[in-house]
Amino acid sequence: MNSQRLPEDSPQSADRLHPGEGQPSVDRPLSVVLAGGGTAGHISPLLAIADAIREARPDAAIVAVGTPTGMETRLVPAAGYTLATIDRVPFPRKPSAALFRLPGKLLGAVRQSGKILDEAQADVLVGVGGYVCTPMYLAARLRRIPIVIHEANARPGLANKVGALFSRHVAVAFEQTRLRHARHVGMPMRKAIAGLDRESRRESARASLGLEANRPALIVTGGSSGAASINATISASLKALADAGVQTLHITGKGKTVLDSSGNSLSGEGYRQVEYVDGMENVYAAADVLLARSGAATVCEVAAVGVPAVFVPLPHGNGEQALNAASLVNDGAALLVADKSLTPEWVERELVPLLSDSARLNEMSRKAAALGIRDADKRMAELVLEAVAA
Repeated sequence: MNSQRLPEDSPQSADRLHPGEGQPSVDRPLSVVLAGGGTAGHISPLLAIADAIREARPDAAIVAVGTPTGMETRLVPAAGYTLATIDRVPFPRKPSAALFRLPGKLLGAVRQSGKILDEAQADVLVGVGGYVCTPMYLAARLRRIPIVIHEANARPGLANKVGALFSRHVAVAFEQTRLRHARHVGMPMRKAIAGLDRESRRESARASLGLEANRPALIVTGGSSGAASINATISASLKALADAGVQTLHITGKGKTVLDSSGNSLSGEGYRQVEYVDGMENVYAAADVLLARSGAATVCEVAAVGVPAVFVPLPHGNGEQALNAASLVNDGAALLVADKSLTPEWVERELVPLLSDSARLNEMSRKAAALGIRDADKRMAELVLEAVAA
């Protein structure tokens, strides 16, 4: 977006420089810029927030901001929203030559961010975390544009820690998240998931996924990119699962088809593998148990719809995935097993009995649903409008 920043004394810039002194001009719609991207964990809540804002204010002009190489380049336009991009500026975690180049790169990204905000005549910036958010927050702060933040993870990221210094309108998906001025609103999610009735959708969901109607169903996913360790354990557990009468749908991840010893696609009695499922609502409706990584979106969606889950947190990183799952696990709504402990022996000892224990599964479902929040998108839209009116 190639716009220039308006002079600070120009009439057109007055509302944007002092948004607290009045509402957006009556002769133009509310202008909202949303920043975030890189992964589905950022893009999904961003789009859910955008939809809720548009529902509350149909006249709103909405622009999303991401990087030129992230998943947002495909997902945002597909959802019907305009996408602007800025350069990706990762913060080095260790001293290196990249650290010395950081100030110049960050300044360049802040300038790009400012041009986007100026061209959009932004009344408010909404950030969901990720590389683009720090420069966007800084550019908005320089222009006195209100900032609204949503933090998806139990352990907040650096960008949102910076943004929280500039805003009192801060929302979190997990109650235990420690972030300045945080309000617990939950995770904004697609209406197809937020409004899911698992019981009424069970039969049709199973049919769409190639599963039998009346047989215990385990659905396994390592996320869109797959999880090699999970795939290996499930592959080695097919006989134990089949012997127990369990059917398994294995979502391996794109390009991660599991092969047998002959180099052919792995097959077995009661076992089906696919690389990807379009529409996780069908997975949640069809599964008696979901075995998955504990990304923030997955954990919150599992709670919202009340599906029993076994979480296998990523074994590396800052430990945020284990923290994401903590509330559900501590309440007995889900199980957690370390990646290194997810073995065929564990599956036979712990997972197979769980799949045949309907009373326990019903109790896990009830406890999960009690912790879930289904209207986080509306709560975020209300927070955005509150920030504009402040």
